[in-house]
Amino acid sequence: MAYRCGRCGERLPQGSGGDRARVVSTRVAALCLTALGLFPAAVLLPVFHVEQFGRSVDASLWSGSLGLLDRGEVFVGLLVLVCSLCLPVLKLSALLLVTGGRRWLDARHRRLGWRLVEWTGRWGMLDVLLVAVLVAWMKMGDLVDFRVGPGLVVFASVVLLSLAASAQYDPHALWDEADSA
Repeated sequence: MAYRCGRCGERLPQGSGGDRARVVSTRVAALCLTALGLFPAAVLLPVFHVEQFGRSVDASLWSGSLGLLDRGEVFVGLLVLVCSLCLPVLKLSALLLVTGGRRWLDARHRRLGWRLVEWTGRWGMLDVLLVAVLVAWMKMGDLVDFRVGPGLVVFASVVLLSLAASAQYDPHALWDEADSA
């Protein structure tokens, strides 16, 4: 298959596998950096607006997790804090190091980083389930008015960018690198 320039349509020379790996690493890094750039807005913007008996509350991931901790809901508050705030940043940072850390990390450490990315990715999806359960729990007929805020859209974008970055990366390159050395 011949690659063509998206702008002018000119045929591009097919490089070695290393060229493709660099392009993929650049794409993964761009997705990770975009997700990390959106992350503060995802955490600080209101995720939902709840109105109950004339009292309204806007909650972001940050204020919601701290509010849960203040009210004594330590387990749920820590679960939201870790799964929604800590693990996504850890996953994206580890993925950046795995893709671009050739200068700083040897292949063995990058393989360990990839395992961390896989592990945090599994637990990072728990936050989506938590939001779904919260919405279902809050829908108590006409007693509660529940609306989604802009933070949920931004947070969903961060999750999708994180998933796309993980899907773009080919971990086999790490093992191929060790085999060729």
